Amino acid sequence: MTIKSAILPLHGVPEPLNEILTALCVVGRDLSRTIAQGVLAAELGATIGGTAHGDDQKALDVMADEAFAEALMGVDVRWYASEEREDVIELDSKGEYALAIDPLDGSSNIDVNVSIGTIFSIFKAEPEGEASFLRPAGEQVAAGYLIYGPQTALMLTYGEGVRHYILDPVSRTFKLVDANVRIPEKSSEFAINASNYRHWSKPIRAYIDDCIAGAEGPREKNFNMRWVASLVAETHRIMSRGGLFLYPGDDRDGYKQGRLRMIYECAPIAFLIEQAGGKATTAVEPILSQTAGTLHARTPFVFGSSEKVERVAAYHDLPEKEVSALFGNRGLFRA
Repeated sequence: MTIKSAILPLHGVPEPLNEILTALCVVGRDLSRTIAQGVLAAELGATIGGTAHGDDQKALDVMADEAFAEALMGVDVRWYASEEREDVIELDSKGEYALAIDPLDGSSNIDVNVSIGTIFSIFKAEPEGEASFLRPAGEQVAAGYLIYGPQTALMLTYGEGVRHYILDPVSRTFKLVDANVRIPEKSSEFAINASNYRHWSKPIRAYIDDCIAGAEGPREKNFNMRWVASLVAETHRIMSRGGLFLYPGDDRDGYKQGRLRMIYECAPIAFLIEQAGGKATTAVEPILSQTAGTLHARTPFVFGSSEKVERVAAYHDLPEKEVSALFGNRGLFRA
Protein backbone atom coordinates (compact mmCIF):
# COMPACT_ATOMS: atom_id res chain seq x y z
CA MET A 1 0.00 0.00 0.00
CA THR A 2 1.28 3.47 -0.85
CA ILE A 3 -0.29 5.72 1.78
CA LYS A 4 3.28 6.93 2.44
CA SER A 5 3.04 9.07 -0.66
CA ALA A 6 0.32 11.11 1.06
CA ILE A 7 1.87 11.16 4.54
CA LEU A 8 5.62 11.64 4.10
CA PRO A 9 5.47 15.31 3.01
CA LEU A 10 3.89 16.35 6.33
CA HIS A 11 6.72 18.20 8.06
CA GLY A 12 7.82 17.40 11.59
CA VAL A 13 6.49 13.84 11.63
CA PRO A 14 8.99 11.19 12.81
CA GLU A 15 9.56 8.54 10.18
CA PRO A 16 8.47 5.64 12.45
CA LEU A 17 4.97 7.13 12.66
CA ASN A 18 4.64 6.78 8.91
CA GLU A 19 5.44 3.08 9.17
CA ILE A 20 2.93 2.63 11.97
CA LEU A 21 0.21 4.47 10.03
CA THR A 22 0.97 2.51 6.89
CA ALA A 23 0.45 -0.71 8.83
CA LEU A 24 -2.85 0.56 10.25
CA CYS A 25 -4.06 1.65 6.83
CA VAL A 26 -3.17 -1.63 5.16
CA VAL A 27 -5.35 -3.44 7.69
CA GLY A 28 -8.06 -0.80 7.35
CA ARG A 29 -8.07 -1.18 3.58
CA ASP A 30 -8.50 -4.94 3.88
CA LEU A 31 -11.14 -4.64 6.60
CA SER A 32 -13.16 -2.25 4.44
CA ARG A 33 -13.37 -4.89 1.73
CA THR A 34 -14.36 -7.60 4.20
CA ILE A 35 -17.01 -5.36 5.75
CA ALA A 36 -18.38 -4.48 2.30
CA GLN A 37 -18.87 -8.20 1.60
CA GLY A 38 -20.93 -8.64 4.76
CA VAL A 39 -22.30 -12.17 5.14
CA LEU A 40 -20.73 -13.08 1.82
CA ALA A 41 -17.41 -13.03 3.70
CA ALA A 42 -18.47 -14.45 7.08
CA GLU A 43 -20.92 -14.02 9.94
CA LEU A 44 -19.10 -10.85 10.96
CA GLY A 45 -21.70 -9.75 13.50
CA ALA A 46 -21.97 -13.09 15.28
CA THR A 47 -21.34 -12.94 19.04
CA ILE A 48 -18.48 -15.31 19.81
CA GLY A 49 -17.72 -14.45 23.42
CA GLY A 50 -17.16 -11.60 25.81
CA THR A 51 -14.34 -9.45 27.12
CA ALA A 52 -13.10 -9.55 30.71
CA HIS A 53 -14.64 -6.10 31.23
CA GLY A 54 -18.18 -7.12 30.27
CA ASP A 55 -18.69 -6.44 26.57
CA ASP A 56 -19.85 -8.88 23.93
CA GLN A 57 -17.28 -9.73 21.28
CA LYS A 58 -18.35 -10.00 17.67
CA ALA A 59 -16.45 -12.11 15.16
CA LEU A 60 -15.22 -8.96 13.41
CA ASP A 61 -13.99 -7.48 16.72
CA VAL A 62 -11.60 -10.39 17.18
CA MET A 63 -10.64 -10.55 13.50
CA ALA A 64 -9.74 -6.85 13.46
CA ASP A 65 -7.81 -7.01 16.74
CA GLU A 66 -5.67 -9.91 15.57
CA ALA A 67 -5.02 -8.27 12.19
CA PHE A 68 -3.88 -4.96 13.72
CA ALA A 69 -1.66 -6.65 16.31
CA GLU A 70 0.06 -8.71 13.62
CA ALA A 71 0.52 -5.77 11.26
CA LEU A 72 2.11 -3.61 13.97
CA MET A 73 4.92 -6.04 14.70
CA GLY A 74 8.23 -4.65 13.47
CA VAL A 75 7.09 -1.03 12.97
CA ASP A 76 8.50 0.49 16.17
CA VAL A 77 5.49 -0.26 18.40
CA ARG A 78 6.55 -1.69 21.73
CA TRP A 79 3.25 -1.81 23.59
CA TYR A 80 -0.16 -2.70 22.17
CA ALA A 81 -3.31 -2.06 24.22
CA SER A 82 -6.63 -3.10 22.73
CA GLU A 83 -10.20 -2.71 23.91
CA GLU A 84 -10.56 -6.39 23.04
CA ARG A 85 -7.76 -7.51 25.40
CA GLU A 86 -7.57 -7.39 29.16
CA ASP A 87 -3.85 -6.54 29.32
CA VAL A 88 -1.15 -4.72 27.37
CA ILE A 89 1.02 -6.95 25.17
CA GLU A 90 4.58 -6.30 24.03
CA LEU A 91 5.17 -6.41 20.27
CA ASP A 92 8.77 -5.19 20.06
CA SER A 93 11.06 -4.73 23.08
CA LYS A 94 12.96 -2.01 21.21
CA GLY A 95 9.91 -0.11 19.95
CA GLU A 96 9.66 3.61 20.70
CA TYR A 97 5.87 3.87 20.67
CA ALA A 98 2.80 2.55 22.46
CA LEU A 99 -0.45 2.16 20.54
CA ALA A 100 -3.96 1.92 21.99
CA ILE A 101 -6.78 0.81 19.72
CA ASP A 102 -10.46 0.09 19.51
CA PRO A 103 -10.13 -2.30 16.56
CA LEU A 104 -13.80 -2.23 15.60
CA ASP A 105 -15.87 0.60 17.06
CA GLY A 106 -19.64 0.28 16.75
CA SER A 107 -19.63 -3.48 16.23
CA SER A 108 -23.26 -3.76 17.36
CA ASN A 109 -24.08 -2.11 14.01
CA ILE A 110 -22.26 -4.63 11.80
CA ASP A 111 -25.42 -6.48 10.81
CA VAL A 112 -27.43 -3.35 9.97
CA ASN A 113 -24.94 -1.80 7.53
CA VAL A 114 -24.24 1.34 9.60
CA SER A 115 -20.82 3.01 9.44
CA ILE A 116 -18.33 1.47 11.88
CA GLY A 117 -14.65 2.15 12.39
CA THR A 118 -11.28 1.81 14.07
CA ILE A 119 -10.00 4.33 16.64
CA PHE A 120 -6.32 4.55 17.60
CA SER A 121 -3.98 6.57 19.77
CA ILE A 122 -0.17 6.69 19.85
CA PHE A 123 2.06 7.60 22.82
CA LYS A 124 5.78 7.44 23.39
CA ALA A 125 6.55 4.10 25.04
CA GLU A 126 7.52 3.89 28.70
CA PRO A 127 9.54 1.00 30.17
CA GLU A 128 6.33 -0.48 31.60
CA GLY A 129 3.36 -1.27 29.39
CA GLU A 130 0.51 0.14 31.46
CA ALA A 131 2.47 3.28 32.32
CA SER A 132 2.60 4.07 28.59
CA PHE A 133 -1.18 4.55 28.61
CA LEU A 134 -2.06 5.58 32.17
CA ARG A 135 -0.93 9.15 31.65
CA PRO A 136 -2.56 12.48 30.73
CA ALA A 137 -4.46 12.18 27.46
CA GLY A 138 -2.76 15.36 26.28
CA GLU A 139 0.51 13.44 25.94
CA GLN A 140 -0.66 11.60 22.81
CA VAL A 141 1.69 12.10 19.87
CA ALA A 142 -0.87 11.04 17.24
CA ALA A 143 -4.43 9.83 17.02
CA GLY A 144 -7.01 9.04 14.41
CA TYR A 145 -9.82 6.88 13.19
CA LEU A 146 -10.71 4.88 10.12
CA ILE A 147 -14.37 4.89 9.17
CA TYR A 148 -15.88 2.14 7.05
CA GLY A 149 -18.98 3.50 5.38
CA PRO A 150 -20.06 4.61 1.90
CA GLN A 151 -16.48 5.90 1.80
CA THR A 152 -13.59 4.46 3.77
CA ALA A 153 -11.77 7.43 5.26
CA LEU A 154 -8.94 8.26 7.65
CA MET A 155 -8.98 11.23 10.02
CA LEU A 156 -5.54 11.82 11.46
CA THR A 157 -3.69 14.25 13.72
CA TYR A 158 -0.06 14.57 14.76
CA GLY A 159 -0.82 17.63 16.87
CA GLU A 160 -0.61 19.98 13.88
CA GLY A 161 -4.26 20.03 12.81
CA VAL A 162 -6.41 17.26 11.36
CA ARG A 163 -5.97 15.69 7.93
CA HIS A 164 -8.68 13.84 6.04
CA TYR A 165 -7.82 11.01 3.65
CA ILE A 166 -10.20 8.90 1.55
CA LEU A 167 -9.49 5.39 0.31
CA ASP A 168 -9.59 5.49 -3.49
CA PRO A 169 -11.50 2.32 -4.46
CA VAL A 170 -9.68 2.19 -7.79
CA SER A 171 -6.05 2.56 -6.71
CA ARG A 172 -6.73 1.17 -3.19
CA THR A 173 -4.62 3.97 -1.72
CA PHE A 174 -5.53 6.69 0.77
CA LYS A 175 -5.53 10.15 -0.79
CA LEU A 176 -5.42 13.47 1.04
CA VAL A 177 -8.60 15.50 0.49
CA ASP A 178 -8.35 18.10 3.28
CA ALA A 179 -5.13 19.11 5.04
CA ASN A 180 -6.81 21.28 7.67
CA VAL A 181 -10.20 19.97 8.83
CA ARG A 182 -12.14 22.51 10.91
CA ILE A 183 -15.35 21.77 12.78
CA PRO A 184 -18.11 24.21 11.80
CA GLU A 185 -19.10 26.36 14.77
CA LYS A 186 -22.72 26.78 13.71
CA SER A 187 -24.98 23.73 13.82
CA SER A 188 -28.50 22.84 14.94
CA GLU A 189 -27.70 19.17 15.67
CA PHE A 190 -27.04 17.31 18.89
CA ALA A 191 -26.60 13.59 19.50
CA ILE A 192 -27.64 11.77 22.66
CA ASN A 193 -29.51 8.57 23.55
CA ALA A 194 -32.74 10.18 24.76
CA SER A 195 -34.09 6.87 26.11
CA ASN A 196 -31.84 7.42 29.14
CA TYR A 197 -33.34 10.84 29.96
CA ARG A 198 -34.69 9.77 33.37
CA HIS A 199 -31.20 8.67 34.46
CA TRP A 200 -29.31 11.87 33.56
CA SER A 201 -28.12 14.51 35.97
CA LYS A 202 -30.21 17.70 36.24
CA PRO A 203 -27.75 19.86 34.24
CA ILE A 204 -27.82 17.44 31.29
CA ARG A 205 -31.59 17.19 31.40
CA ALA A 206 -31.87 20.98 31.57
CA TYR A 207 -29.60 21.40 28.55
CA ILE A 208 -31.58 18.89 26.47
CA ASP A 209 -34.90 20.32 27.64
CA ASP A 210 -33.85 23.72 26.34
CA CYS A 211 -32.85 22.25 22.98
CA ILE A 212 -36.11 20.33 22.64
CA ALA A 213 -38.11 23.44 23.56
CA GLY A 214 -36.92 24.85 20.24
CA ALA A 215 -37.84 28.31 19.05
CA GLU A 216 -40.31 28.76 21.92
CA GLY A 217 -37.68 27.98 24.57
CA PRO A 218 -34.76 29.97 25.97
CA ARG A 219 -32.51 29.00 23.05
CA GLU A 220 -35.02 30.54 20.60
CA LYS A 221 -33.91 28.05 17.97
CA ASN A 222 -35.05 24.67 16.64
CA PHE A 223 -32.66 21.72 16.90
CA ASN A 224 -32.40 18.26 15.35
CA MET A 225 -31.43 15.20 17.39
CA ARG A 226 -29.21 12.44 15.99
CA TRP A 227 -28.14 9.11 17.48
CA VAL A 228 -26.23 6.46 15.49
CA ALA A 229 -24.71 4.43 18.38
CA SER A 230 -21.41 4.32 16.52
CA LEU A 231 -18.85 6.73 17.99
CA VAL A 232 -16.85 6.94 14.75
CA ALA A 233 -19.98 7.77 12.75
CA GLU A 234 -21.06 10.40 15.29
CA THR A 235 -17.58 11.94 15.25
CA HIS A 236 -17.36 12.00 11.47
CA ARG A 237 -20.67 13.85 11.21
CA ILE A 238 -19.51 16.47 13.70
CA MET A 239 -16.17 16.82 11.91
CA SER A 240 -18.12 17.43 8.70
CA ARG A 241 -20.93 19.71 9.83
CA GLY A 242 -20.52 20.56 13.51
CA GLY A 243 -22.87 19.89 16.38
CA LEU A 244 -22.64 18.21 19.76
CA PHE A 245 -22.28 14.64 21.04
CA LEU A 246 -23.16 13.70 24.62
CA TYR A 247 -22.65 10.42 26.44
CA PRO A 248 -22.89 11.57 30.06
CA GLY A 249 -22.58 9.55 33.19
CA ASP A 250 -25.94 8.69 34.77
CA ASP A 251 -27.40 7.04 37.84
CA ARG A 252 -27.65 3.47 36.48
CA ASP A 253 -25.36 0.81 37.87
CA GLY A 254 -22.21 0.72 35.75
CA TYR A 255 -22.92 4.08 34.09
CA LYS A 256 -21.73 6.51 36.75
CA GLN A 257 -18.71 7.29 34.58
CA GLY A 258 -20.49 6.83 31.27
CA ARG A 259 -19.78 3.86 29.02
CA LEU A 260 -17.05 5.04 26.66
CA ARG A 261 -13.47 4.11 27.44
CA MET A 262 -10.96 6.83 28.09
CA ILE A 263 -7.90 5.26 26.46
CA TYR A 264 -9.41 3.58 23.41
CA GLU A 265 -12.19 5.98 22.48
CA CYS A 266 -12.40 9.29 24.32
CA ALA A 267 -8.73 10.34 24.41
CA PRO A 268 -8.06 9.89 20.67
CA ILE A 269 -11.38 11.43 19.64
CA ALA A 270 -10.76 14.37 22.00
CA PHE A 271 -7.31 14.94 20.46
CA LEU A 272 -8.82 15.03 16.97
CA ILE A 273 -11.72 17.27 17.99
CA GLU A 274 -9.49 19.81 19.73
CA GLN A 275 -7.08 19.84 16.80
CA ALA A 276 -10.02 20.63 14.51
CA GLY A 277 -11.06 23.62 16.62
CA GLY A 278 -13.70 21.94 18.77
CA LYS A 279 -13.74 20.96 22.42
CA ALA A 280 -14.05 17.67 24.30
CA THR A 281 -14.86 17.33 27.99
CA THR A 282 -16.28 15.08 30.68
CA ALA A 283 -19.18 17.58 30.54
CA VAL A 284 -17.10 19.78 32.86
CA GLU A 285 -13.35 19.11 32.58
CA PRO A 286 -11.25 18.83 29.39
CA ILE A 287 -10.66 15.21 28.40
CA LEU A 288 -7.05 15.97 27.42
CA SER A 289 -6.29 16.93 31.03
CA GLN A 290 -7.55 13.58 32.34
CA THR A 291 -5.59 10.42 33.19
CA ALA A 292 -7.19 6.99 33.08
CA GLY A 293 -6.83 5.05 36.32
CA THR A 294 -7.01 1.66 34.61
CA LEU A 295 -6.65 0.37 31.05
CA HIS A 296 -10.41 0.04 30.60
CA ALA A 297 -11.55 3.04 32.64
CA ARG A 298 -14.66 4.83 31.39
CA THR A 299 -15.49 8.52 31.36
CA PRO A 300 -18.45 10.76 30.57
CA PHE A 301 -17.89 12.33 27.16
CA VAL A 302 -19.17 15.54 25.58
CA PHE A 303 -17.60 16.93 22.40
CA GLY A 304 -18.25 18.99 19.33
CA SER A 305 -18.40 22.64 18.31
CA SER A 306 -16.62 24.60 21.03
CA GLU A 307 -19.44 26.99 21.99
CA LYS A 308 -21.86 24.10 22.44
CA VAL A 309 -19.47 22.15 24.67
CA GLU A 310 -18.85 25.27 26.76
CA ARG A 311 -22.60 25.76 27.15
CA VAL A 312 -23.01 22.22 28.54
CA ALA A 313 -20.29 22.96 31.11
CA ALA A 314 -22.03 26.22 32.03
CA TYR A 315 -25.24 24.34 32.87
CA HIS A 316 -23.25 22.48 35.54
CA ASP A 317 -22.44 25.83 37.18
CA LEU A 318 -26.07 26.87 37.51
CA PRO A 319 -27.63 26.90 40.99
CA GLU A 320 -29.94 24.02 41.86
CA LYS A 321 -33.12 26.09 41.38
CA GLU A 322 -32.07 26.99 37.84
CA VAL A 323 -31.50 23.43 36.58
CA SER A 324 -34.66 22.27 38.36
CA ALA A 325 -36.80 25.05 36.91
CA LEU A 326 -38.87 25.01 33.74
CA PHE A 327 -36.94 26.00 30.66
CA GLY A 328 -38.48 29.47 30.55
CA ASN A 329 -36.64 30.48 33.71
CA ARG A 330 -33.14 29.93 32.31
CA GLY A 331 -32.89 33.26 30.52
CA LEU A 332 -29.09 33.26 30.96
CA PHE A 333 -28.87 30.83 28.05
CA ARG A 334 -30.93 32.56 25.44
CA ALA A 335 -29.63 32.06 21.90
